[in-house]
Amino acid sequence: MPEAIVAGHLCLDVIPDLSMMAADGDGAKLQPGTLVNVGPALLSTGGAVSNSGIALHKLGVDTSLAGKVGDDLFGTAIVEIVKSNGASLADGVIVSEGEASSYTVVINPPGIDRTFLHCPGTNDTYGAEDFDRISLEGCRLVHFGYPPLMARIFEDGGEGLAAFHEKARAAGVTTSLDMARPDPDSDAGRVDWGAFLERVLPHVDIFLPSIDELLYMLDRPLFDELEAAGGVQEHVDGDVLGRVSARLIERGVAVAAIKLGDQGLYLRTSSDVERLEAMGACAPSDPGPWAGRELYSPCLQVEVAGTTGAGDCTIAGFLAGVLKGLSPEGAVTTAVAVGGSSVETADATGGVPAWDALQSRLDAGWARRGAAPGLAGWDRRGELFVGPNDSSR
Repeated sequence: MPEAIVAGHLCLDVIPDLSMMAADGDGAKLQPGTLVNVGPALLSTGGAVSNSGIALHKLGVDTSLAGKVGDDLFGTAIVEIVKSNGASLADGVIVSEGEASSYTVVINPPGIDRTFLHCPGTNDTYGAEDFDRISLEGCRLVHFGYPPLMARIFEDGGEGLAAFHEKARAAGVTTSLDMARPDPDSDAGRVDWGAFLERVLPHVDIFLPSIDELLYMLDRPLFDELEAAGGVQEHVDGDVLGRVSARLIERGVAVAAIKLGDQGLYLRTSSDVERLEAMGACAPSDPGPWAGRELYSPCLQVEVAGTTGAGDCTIAGFLAGVLKGLSPEGAVTTAVAVGGSSVETADATGGVPAWDALQSRLDAGWARRGAAPGLAGWDRRGELFVGPNDSSR
């Protein structure tokens, strides 16, 4: 009986070693008709199920993974890699006969943002009957990741996902949700994501999207404006975060943790104590310190080897903190610490340490980076930048 279940998108990541390319422009060699020498490819599992699930497992949380693969070589590789991290981790993974497994080729030259070549595979066929296979008995938290990359999940406008979360909450399980940014030219890009979230979020206790995903779905004009200015994460400020997070709380979310990439993590919580108490098995024993909070933490200082899966590992850190009963400050700090550990290796979870080792590194004075430019004016208290609606100030 696992303490946490991570369900949703699961794939195989194929990550060629491009480290021999110079950071000053060798990425330009990736042109049609050219041959570029690269290093060996790293094969690892990817997607929310693998990245967040294995990270939670490494942090000492008894976790089960609930995803779907095909009965092909990629599917065999996915199951074996998952099992190498824990023999029972793959017990909830469905192997579907005659289907192709999902995979992603990660192209990550030095000095250039990542490019993903993605095949959805069995993630597109994950649906209601697969939800029915998930046993919630004894579970305290269920996390679902990447609806925009799973056709049957988004095609019904969120009805099936909302029903699954509603069922989990009725069983006393805390529910958690992550998103992904849709390809604008795909079927997912034509979904009314505002309506999707309107339907699903009332049944979600903890919502953990990235800021670019969130603005793409809730404020496309602002998303386009910030993208044109050089990137959403680089130009987001406290006013934007305050407005968009308020919309999430109004839709029924108890806790919203918004990932800001290499700019850090932002937290907004409901001021309604009764909503916090209704979070199920992971509800804070004392909701007072969690009520009406707005916190921001920059990332921690690390040497970056790769950023694949860093957001999923940040989520795992936050959820582990919630499961272990940490304060809001402790959960946010743990989140950016796990995300920072993740980027120290090329794959998503190779750098994630055990819980005690992580806390020891934090206790030793792991330094933070500077605040994001748009958030640098916030008041600083202790090690966290604290926003203007923090009721404890």
